[in-house]
Amino acid sequence: MSFDWKDCTLGEFVRLQRGHDLTASEQLPGVIPVMGSAGQNGTHNKAKASGPGVVIGRSGASIGRVHCSNVDFWPHNTCLYVTDFLGNSPRFAYYVLQTLDLAAYNSGSAQPSLNRNYIYSIQLRLPPRPDQDNIVELLEVLDDRISLLRETNATLEAIAQALFKSWFVDFDPVYAKQQGREPEGMDAETAALFPDSFEESELGLVPSGWQVTRISEVAEVIKGKSYKSSELAESHHTALVSLKSFERGGGFRMDGFKPYKGSYKPNQVVEPGDLIVAYTDVTQAAELIGKPAIVVGVSDYQTLVASLDVGIVRPTPRVMNRQYLYGLFRTDVFQSHTFAHTSGTTVLHLSKDGIGSFQFACPPINILLIYSEIAESLACRRQTNSDQAQTLATLRDTLLPRLISGQLRLPDTETHLNEAS
Repeated sequence: MSFDWKDCTLGEFVRLQRGHDLTASEQLPGVIPVMGSAGQNGTHNKAKASGPGVVIGRSGASIGRVHCSNVDFWPHNTCLYVTDFLGNSPRFAYYVLQTLDLAAYNSGSAQPSLNRNYIYSIQLRLPPRPDQDNIVELLEVLDDRISLLRETNATLEAIAQALFKSWFVDFDPVYAKQQGREPEGMDAETAALFPDSFEESELGLVPSGWQVTRISEVAEVIKGKSYKSSELAESHHTALVSLKSFERGGGFRMDGFKPYKGSYKPNQVVEPGDLIVAYTDVTQAAELIGKPAIVVGVSDYQTLVASLDVGIVRPTPRVMNRQYLYGLFRTDVFQSHTFAHTSGTTVLHLSKDGIGSFQFACPPINILLIYSEIAESLACRRQTNSDQAQTLATLRDTLLPRLISGQLRLPDTETHLNEAS
């Protein structure tokens, strides 16, 4: 790497502009990403900016957060976006902005807000474009590996959900046996556990012998800890699993932990593999309320505690298991049920019995155990991939500021990359 770096200000590195207004009623069906303070927030039918592009959270809890879009996008008014990279690499600009404590440049209003004029004066030391491209190429290797692991996990989860739908929603094995066919994709011993007929129930036709049951009869739902903002303090031991721990549409986010130093009850502690459900929602499209997630283990904290926004679902042993319930909670019928038990406008709240009152046709325990064994195997593979992705992300975050500042030469990074391979 050459060292003919130059000193400049942020305003001499990129030019920024406030995003554009777009209300929910104005947002039309399309494939153009809408980029806001927390990243992509839905899609629209036209773009206001060309990709690749970079946005910075301008207001709210995500002030200073940096996101990128590889395609044309609509920059929402909750963000600032780069209108001119002034000859610099867009991806390099994305990495540089991530290293800056932009949230500290709050303009001083009651509502946290970021003004471009406040950050234009930030001092930078930058390499020439060829070196920028070399740094980007290295960091993108790590980003690509992380993305591949996450995509693999999404595929593994889709496999588990497809199997759940086939067995417990569409009842494919039962229909096959009813028609005198062997159920596909299972051995004879497993097929023998499914009935070959249906019976009437209050839910309509269900497999013969399967009992209509409420969630409250097979699991306990425990609300998380109510906390004060003063208790959200730096801690290397305890963190809250909060609403931010849920992916939109369901699933667990690794970056949603909140360091916590307050008290909690033993039953509010969550372990890796525990099933949780979102009890509140602040998204416009209700993308979180009632959505489930399986807690993923991390090495950063010794203890994880569920926040008040989270319900912990603990199945009754020898009657129910978490993998079946996780699949059940991801079905359309369960999501419709929870939404019907939701109140509020700006902030949505799931009623206390919104989960426990849900009725479903409960399979015999021996079928549940076979499904759980398959789903747990897939979950273990996802955990392994998540651990590897976390290791790579830590390496990337360690290398990033040193490469951006010129403290680390590109050839010196080969050892780090080989160790992570």
